[in-house]
Amino acid sequence: MTDPLEQLRRLQGSDLPVHGGRTLAYVYDSGDADVDRIAREAVAAYAGSNALDPTAFPSLLQMENDLVGFACDLLDAPDTAVGTVSSGGTESILLAVQGARDSRPDVVRPRMVLPETAHAAFHKAAHYFGVEAVVVPVGPDFRADAAAMASAIDDSTVLVVASAPSYAHGVVDPVPQIAAAASARGVRCHVDACIGGWVLPYASRLGREVTPWTFAVDGVTSISVDTHKYAYAPKGTSILLHRTPELRRPQFFAWAGWPGYTMLNATTQSTRSGGPIAGTWAVVQAIGDAGYERLAGEVFDAVDAIVALVGSIPPLRVVVPPESTLVTLATDETCDPFTVTDEMLARGWYVQPQLSYGTSGPTIHLSVSAATRQHLDELATALRESVAAAVEAGPVGVDDGVVAFIEALDPAALGDDDFDGLLAASGLVGQDDDGGLALPTRMAEVNAMLDVASPAMREALLVAFLDRLQRPSR
Repeated sequence: MTDPLEQLRRLQGSDLPVHGGRTLAYVYDSGDADVDRIAREAVAAYAGSNALDPTAFPSLLQMENDLVGFACDLLDAPDTAVGTVSSGGTESILLAVQGARDSRPDVVRPRMVLPETAHAAFHKAAHYFGVEAVVVPVGPDFRADAAAMASAIDDSTVLVVASAPSYAHGVVDPVPQIAAAASARGVRCHVDACIGGWVLPYASRLGREVTPWTFAVDGVTSISVDTHKYAYAPKGTSILLHRTPELRRPQFFAWAGWPGYTMLNATTQSTRSGGPIAGTWAVVQAIGDAGYERLAGEVFDAVDAIVALVGSIPPLRVVVPPESTLVTLATDETCDPFTVTDEMLARGWYVQPQLSYGTSGPTIHLSVSAATRQHLDELATALRESVAAAVEAGPVGVDDGVVAFIEALDPAALGDDDFDGLLAASGLVGQDDDGGLALPTRMAEVNAMLDVASPAMREALLVAFLDRLQRPSR
């Protein structure tokens, strides 16, 4: 009999590394092996526990309340504040939108006002909950235009959104002005601090300049902050805070109109594994406030070093000086950004490509962790070599005829056969020697083709791609 744990280790060998500070997206690494050990043991101890019923598992209730209390202290929350532990940033955002909608049953066609840099999860919430997203362009500094957002608020607006920071560019929106405009119209203001909420407060303590964004800002009614990011906790937890219990109440769901138990949920989920909650609680207890301040110092040292490094590599530039731990890079015409990301991966570093949007060209995105600081010399070597290789290879072009063909397509009118052909032509999918699905080993040409497609075509192609990836193994 094959050992399933050995099979797991073999399967995991093809994944990106989650430790070592070299995966600059998706994962966040404190660099402390003892913290990782504590997290694993806590998750395992509570893997079978269910946070559905807090009276059945009161230890999980205590852990959730402790985590919310820590977040309240971190984010300048008043004594009236309450919070909920969710499964991640997207669920926290979904709950913020759902709660805002349900707080205004008098509004027939609810709307929410977003800067165009707001996280895509708000558009997911709009789709799920029937809340129209009113998208407002940002300024040349990639921050929300507070005056334009104020002008977009009307009698149907149930929520106004700001980011701390925005994911794509790592800058904090002008929250005081946005929150004031929302408050003046009696509208909720949610600050999406999913990626920055656990590190920006320490940035302020360390003397770094940060735009005000916490509950210390009048008019901020809710904040989302992910613990699986810069709290360095296991995947699967985020916290949604509300200024008062009254603001949170519409988020709850209860149903007694059936023969079974009365359903009572604080989140979109019913059953919730206790593992991520216990793992997060244990990590926060282990690191503590002083430990998080130290880790924040390390990650900001790494950010500053990366910004300085980029300044010494002429084809690269930092798109906007980062306020947080996210660094976004652009290249000049001599250097293809998608080739840079491929070359970095070949050298053991994952950096994330971002496609063109509006008048902005493609960029390279880095989510920096504390563990990255230990490997800055290696990062510098890899980045210099990758840029040199990209310059030598030249730009990755897409034939003008292919561009015209893609532009003429209506994604809504395409069928499965059409998508099969497009996916094969783009290089997203192929066949391996056994006739199975083969993923591309280099993505520059694929990303170049996606980059010339409209957002609607990108979405349709990638949905078709995901559909083909997720097929049964039998």
